[in-house]
Amino acid sequence: MPGLRRTVLVGAVAVALGACTAQPDAAPPPTSSTTTAASTGGTPSAERVHVSLGDSYATGYRPVDEGDARDGFAYLVAERSGSRLVNVACSGATSAQMRSEPGCAPANRGPGAPDPAGRTQLDAAVAELRANQGRVGLVTVLIGGNDLAPCARAQDALTCASQAVEQVRANLAAVLPVLREAAGDAPIVGLTYPDVFLGAWVSSAFPNGRDLARLSVSLFRDFFNAALRAEYEEVGATFVDVTAATGGYGPLTETTQDPTYGPIPTPVAKVCELTYFCRLADVHPTPAGHEAIAEAVLAATGG
Repeated sequence: MPGLRRTVLVGAVAVALGACTAQPDAAPPPTSSTTTAASTGGTPSAERVHVSLGDSYATGYRPVDEGDARDGFAYLVAERSGSRLVNVACSGATSAQMRSEPGCAPANRGPGAPDPAGRTQLDAAVAELRANQGRVGLVTVLIGGNDLAPCARAQDALTCASQAVEQVRANLAAVLPVLREAAGDAPIVGLTYPDVFLGAWVSSAFPNGRDLARLSVSLFRDFFNAALRAEYEEVGATFVDVTAATGGYGPLTETTQDPTYGPIPTPVAKVCELTYFCRLADVHPTPAGHEAIAEAVLAATGG
């Protein structure tokens, strides 16, 4: 990959992944102090607990009034596995903030999320895990997209993105052993994101969108996702490659007829269906996208 083309790609992907995931205050999801318990059938003492950490993907945020944040993948997984969800994720969070920044504004939490009471996501998660020893059914972590946001404005986007990915790895290396110790033998699942940048293929916002869409495949597969996988597997966690699960590695030579864009590559059509990127240039999943992520998590955990 020529250096200049890759630098342009990294900068554009940073815009897509970062700028959009860090906008939760624009349209906060509905919140309720009872949503989580109600959506999973109450909180009997023997019920399994699912602890969710991460950013706006984990909170279920969406940029438009379609569906409900309670259709977010973490809520779907908890409901279908018969677990009580404790969602400590915070929209807009970076991997560093997950372990160092206390508190999360109510507008940035998912429905039914507990008040972190001045604790970091990590501290809140550990407290829940220790309080529910023997009843933890699952821990999910989805973080890293917002770490790339500053690279959209960097003079050297490639170097910035490389450093950002290394910082994500360093933060995960600090967070995951703590979660593993608190969770015991309970399964931990780490996730990545759809390759939303495939949507540049049909976006007028990117004059070279088709080239960037092609290059994004290796960026996600060999650069970002490979780094995440290594850290999760280091602590015996399962890595769910959401990019693959949402068709991101499929051949761009295989086409399908899209009702809006006509004949386009099948992976592009998938990302248009599963995220708001093609329609709104927003990276967040549609209800169908959250469904796909939930199915991938359940398949990986035997749920």
